[in-house]
Amino acid sequence: MIEFLSKIPIKDIIDLVLVVFFLYETYLLMRKTGTRAIFLGVLAFIAIWVIVSQVFQLRMMGAILDRFISVGFILLVIVFQKEIREFLQALGSNKGIRVIAALFDAKKNNTGEDLKAIMPVVMAVMDLSKRKEGALIAVEQTVPLDTCVETGETLNADISARLIENIFFKNSPLHDGAMIISGKKIKAAGCILPVSQDLTIPKYLGLRHRAALGLSQETDAKIIIVSEETGKISMAYHGELTLGISAERLQQELAAIFRQ
Repeated sequence: MIEFLSKIPIKDIIDLVLVVFFLYETYLLMRKTGTRAIFLGVLAFIAIWVIVSQVFQLRMMGAILDRFISVGFILLVIVFQKEIREFLQALGSNKGIRVIAALFDAKKNNTGEDLKAIMPVVMAVMDLSKRKEGALIAVEQTVPLDTCVETGETLNADISARLIENIFFKNSPLHDGAMIISGKKIKAAGCILPVSQDLTIPKYLGLRHRAALGLSQETDAKIIIVSEETGKISMAYHGELTLGISAERLQQELAAIFRQ
């Protein structure tokens, strides 16, 4: 076995590893966006095409499948246009570039500037939780939230615990909307988020939780929710909702974003 592997050119091994990595990352993306079944169907079709045309070399069937393969790329672009757009947006954004650069700096630690951005958010959320004042805060990562920002009031303000608490004060005109934090700035407030249509969401959860989950299903943002009924803090991320998180957990989740 070792002798057989030693005869394989290193170029082919690298090629195989890259293909496997690409397919795995694509599978994870499809699972997050709810299109995993389509992705697996595409892989099954490609496997059938390879077996028919390359292994058994069936001419007529192979020619028919070749026609489908020739237009398959266009069909995939149509089916996955939303996912492709978000991927290209993330790749072209400044944050996306910083994520790639972070791969070469894995030992990078939080700086004082990072803590300066994190702690006001944590303190404000804890105070809002104690007073049972509802809040919805989306922290942008690689996928820009410009579409959501356009639905609210643009602020571009420094992150401040007092400002966050004032925005979510019950009598504030921006209280019912979402706050968008991007690049250590409060980019906008009073924003409208896409509401999740997931029927498995517990009925006792309100519109804030559904909106947070909806945005997390379409982007890689981390969305913080403070319940107006219970005061509990929750977080939505990659289509999953975590209820009742602690201040320590909240700080860790934010630190993972701001150190990028």
